[in-house]
Amino acid sequence: MNPRIARQRKRIVAGLIGLGLIAFSERSAGLKIELPVETEVFKPGPNADIANAQCLICHSTEYVTTQPPQARAFWKNSVLKMQDKYGAPIAADQVEALADYLVRHYGRETSTNSAVSRVASPESLPAKPAEPLDGARLAARYACQSCHQPKVRLIGPAFQQIAIKYASDATAAEKIAQQITKGGSGKWGPIPMPPFVSITHDEIQVLADWILGQK
Repeated sequence: MNPRIARQRKRIVAGLIGLGLIAFSERSAGLKIELPVETEVFKPGPNADIANAQCLICHSTEYVTTQPPQARAFWKNSVLKMQDKYGAPIAADQVEALADYLVRHYGRETSTNSAVSRVASPESLPAKPAEPLDGARLAARYACQSCHQPKVRLIGPAFQQIAIKYASDATAAEKIAQQITKGGSGKWGPIPMPPFVSITHDEIQVLADWILGQK
């Protein structure tokens, strides 16, 4: 083949490839990929609220449910790894409670596990005077700040945004309480809020009032 013709053909092929890439780029620029909304939550039980609040920030329940049954040491080490290496905002006093929950519902109990669980269980400890409920403490207890910041939107709306939205709503506390206990999505975006089924009625009232005061 004539070298000149060969060079022309190469230039034509290169041009066609370039045009194809440009056309693909233009088509893909308007392409929108939407992942399915995660709606699964962990099994109900003591400290399930901690698991829903802390674990579902980064991964679905399948990360836990697809694991083979493991002893308590495995689950505690997993919690510590999430806390230390991946920066999960798990409070120090939630580590044991979260490990207890995971081994009870997704692991395998052993005599050692049971002993540790008994020591850590509230029933085995001396009764302490009840502390007055405090909104800020409850927000930390249930890891609300993992998704909500005081004034800046994070995963969910800022506390200030919620307070401003419901400032003139006489049923604001009731609506916030329902959102806390039932969870859901759509009001503030597609990312679902997990339900906090174990939180008490009194805690909900204090937490709702505290949120409404963050204007």
